[in-house]
Amino acid sequence: MTIYVREVERSRLADDTRTLAELAQVIWREYYTDMIGADQVEYMLANFQTAQAMSADITEKGFRYWLGFDGEVPIGYCGATAEDSRIFLSKLYVLSSYRGRGVSKLFMNELLTWKQDAGVPTIQLTVHKGNEQSIAVYERLGFTIVDDWVKDIGEGFVMDDYLMSRT
Repeated sequence: MTIYVREVERSRLADDTRTLAELAQVIWREYYTDMIGADQVEYMLANFQTAQAMSADITEKGFRYWLGFDGEVPIGYCGATAEDSRIFLSKLYVLSSYRGRGVSKLFMNELLTWKQDAGVPTIQLTVHKGNEQSIAVYERLGFTIVDDWVKDIGEGFVMDDYLMSRT
């Protein structure tokens, strides 16, 4: 099969955001439970990774989302927004069976095109400090750690991340 990505379009927003949320349920529980704990995973899924939240990202907050596919099978997603002098990569998640197969690079190519079209110098993201696998992927994609980023996300949960940047 052929692996490819396509942007979520408003004409199929309901179906695509449902697919995004279904992927989130699988990927987050599988990948992040050991890293940040089941309670924080469930909190983040309920508050930031629902079809409604991602639909609002697109319709109200200026986000763009992409879905990755292997043929017709959804395998991952990416979400980002333009902010002043940067593209902020908020979400990039890939099913475990597709990691290491170039899916993140396909998403990054979409972001680099957007960065160029928007005329901004930087793409930035945050990544959990204990997420060595993702940090290594981002470094291979040209990102460097530029700062610590700690954010209270409510209910007693904190994101303890690195800010990474690619110019």
